[in-house]
Amino acid sequence: MFQKVLIANRGEIAVRVIRALREMGIRSVAVFSEVDRTSLHVRMADEAAYIGLSPSSESYLRIDRLLDAAKKHGAEAIHPGYGFLSENAEFAAACEDAGLVFIGPSADSIRAMGSKTEARRNAIQAGAPVVPGTEGVATLEQLRAFGERAGYPILLKAVAGGGGKGMRVVDRASALEAAARDAASEAGRSFGSPEIYAEKLIARPRHIEIQVLGDRHGNLVHLGERECSLQRRHQKVVEEAPSPLVALHPEMRQAMGEAAVRAARSVGYYNAGTVEFLVDDERRFYFLEMNTRLQVEHPVTELVTGLDLVKLQVEIAAGERLPFAQEEVTWRGAAIECRIYAEDPYNGFLPSPGTLSRLDRPHGPGVRLDSYVYPGWTVPLEYDPLLAKLAVWHATRGDAISRMLRALGEYDVGGIKTNIGFFRQILEDPAFQAGHLHTGFIEEFLARHEPPAPHGDVEAVAALAAALDHQGSEVPAAEAPGNRASAWLASGRLELLR
Repeated sequence: MFQKVLIANRGEIAVRVIRALREMGIRSVAVFSEVDRTSLHVRMADEAAYIGLSPSSESYLRIDRLLDAAKKHGAEAIHPGYGFLSENAEFAAACEDAGLVFIGPSADSIRAMGSKTEARRNAIQAGAPVVPGTEGVATLEQLRAFGERAGYPILLKAVAGGGGKGMRVVDRASALEAAARDAASEAGRSFGSPEIYAEKLIARPRHIEIQVLGDRHGNLVHLGERECSLQRRHQKVVEEAPSPLVALHPEMRQAMGEAAVRAARSVGYYNAGTVEFLVDDERRFYFLEMNTRLQVEHPVTELVTGLDLVKLQVEIAAGERLPFAQEEVTWRGAAIECRIYAEDPYNGFLPSPGTLSRLDRPHGPGVRLDSYVYPGWTVPLEYDPLLAKLAVWHATRGDAISRMLRALGEYDVGGIKTNIGFFRQILEDPAFQAGHLHTGFIEEFLARHEPPAPHGDVEAVAALAAALDHQGSEVPAAEAPGNRASAWLASGRLELLR
């Protein structure tokens, strides 16, 4: 087993990996940019290395500086987290060339599945159904021909990336040229490649993904599905395991799981990965893409399977065999995750950077919070505004929803806007509670809901609560760090817009 691992990432995923390494008795090396000098992952790691200025192009995307830091600190392996260089085949290859173990799949597997068009070809060869689309990188003329052949709407996508970057919906031929130009430009900025292709747009699909895990000895299993249909700007914000749909039709888990394993095996895949599918209203599923890394939403899979995916990643990278076979994987209960962002859901989800003046975190049975922020931390402009991942587990989906609502009610962040109140509205929505989900759910939700009415200045209400507390009013004792007034607010006696 490794003695020391460098984490080539930041934020909550760096903290998550550091904690797993500490439990395994492995020393951790954090890396940080100028703006991240006081970040929690830097404080928590055993060692830390400065790698450059705040722009990711000058720090977290600099392969040379990451390798230099690993060598300087004597790390034997590098965990890439997700985002940044986690799906970069050149980085994986450079680690191996430098005598470092890349905690992830091989560079060849990343290349094979990192190109969305090549991934489609591999999926077809593996017998997985795919959405009709262009063959390979498409020119404007080829896009026009596909639009005429398949019919509009169509979806333009970046060949080299995901997460909604470089993606555009085109509903008519006259809008194609401008959409292709915008998609290619965004793809170039986000992934270093402007290449795009097109797929037929499936109306109101569900987005369901399968977690796969393989070792270097040819053993490959799936760990079940995650429902990831709630998205904004093509990026997931609420995830569940199991899927409410698959829970009603368990034969889907077996069929999708087998298709995912075949697709992964077709490229000699090992370590953690996710095969994503679109599901239409007749429960037909189509291969979408494969993410050759750990996913943001991995906690819900961990909660229902009882497995630690980060530890398993490290063990596999060290050459160990999977400690279980497919028939030994079991699922229990239901888990939900909400991605807590510094953003304004009712203003186009615009980022809301700033300093956290107040932070009350949720606690209690079945609540997990993966975070990296603390009171006084300033959310930087340079990176994704993800603050935390709030996940809960309970025996049933209905109970998990109730637990998440309770946890969101205890969560209070001051100084910036967040999507916490927005999630409370969604989880209380009858359509969500009934499991009637699709990738356009949030857009339709916003069209039929008004923003919660503000209840006045937060600090003024906090002062009122403190005054009542001082006068001896009945106020529950604080369960989380902070004063009794903040606990009184979190208890729901004064409902605030969070």
